[in-house]
Parts: sequence; C-alpha cells; structure tokens
Amino acid sequence: MPTKSEQKAALAVIEKVEETIYVIRGERVMLDSDLAEIYQVETRVLNQAVKRNLARFPSDFVFQLTEDEAAKLRNSSQFVMSSKRHRGAVYRPFAFTEHGAVMLASVLKSQTAVEASIVVVRAFVRMRAMLALHQDLADRVEELEKVTDYHGQKFGVVSDLLSQILRDPKFLKRKIGFVEAKS
Repeated sequence: MPTKSEQKAALAVIEKVEETIYVIRGERVMLDSDLAEIYQVETRVLNQAVKRNLARFPSDFVFQLTEDEAAKLRNSSQFVMSSKRHRGAVYRPFAFTEHGAVMLASVLKSQTAVEASIVVVRAFVRMRAMLALHQDLADRVEELEKVTDYHGQKFGVVSDLLSQILRDPKFLKRKIGFVEAKS
C-alpha cells in the first residue's frame, strides 16, 4: 500500500501528464514531443519507431496535425512548441490518442516506456472521469434551468393577471375586509 507522500507524488505526475492532453479533431490526444519526454526518448526516435511499426498505428491511434492545427497550437497560450523546421517546412507534430500512446510502449520496448504508459493511461482515465462529472453537472444545471423557466412562465401569468385586476376600476372602489351588516 503506497504511503500518502507516494500517492501525492503519483498524482502530481498524472496531473503533469494531463496538462499535455489536448482535444484535437474531437479526440483527446498527446503530442509526439510530450510523449517522447514522458517515455524519455528523443521525438525523432519515437517517430522512427512509429514509422517502423505502421501496422500498429492506424489513423484512430495517431495522425499528423495539419499546418493550420499546428499553427493554432503554437499560438495557444497553453502550449509552447518549438518552431523546428524539417526540409524547409515547419514541423507538424503527430497526435496520439490514448490507444496510440499505449501502443508506443510496445514498440519502444523499454522498462521506462512500460512504466510511463501506465501513467499515461491513468491520466487519460482520470480525464475521462472528470469530463463525465462535468457532463453530469451540465445536465443538472440544464434541468434546473428548465424548472426555473417553467416557474418563470407561471409567475409571469400570475403577475399579468394581478396587474389586470389592480388596473380594474371596480376593484379599486371595492372595500376589502370585514364589513358589519346593518340591522
């Protein structure tokens, strides 16, 4: 059983990995440079391993960013990407889905890669759980808005009727309260 300090350290590592998960094309992905850092290899080595094992990396595991996506990512305040140039063009990183990131451990074949893949999986799982929680909260807020709108409409009807009654001249002349009967 890990101690509290070990648990805190593990959580800190997972949170650091979570910061490198982006949503691109509607997918949660990690970039090749971030994965290379986590797996403790050069980005070039990581990408070469992928190219040597293309059959293990279908398009739903890995894809290369378009120039537009890479430019948006470079301009993003949350991301600092080097402006490496390869063969005259600005480097466009590869994006790995959760499955692609885990598959990397099998092609890199190091103990570090195996251990790092566990952290990566935990980060993706934790992020999925947080997104599910946020969706649940969003659903609850939407339900409350519906209830509020319904009550707001009913209150509007009551308010309109009360305004009509108060504007009626007969109502203003009529006395309200207990009136003694004359004998």
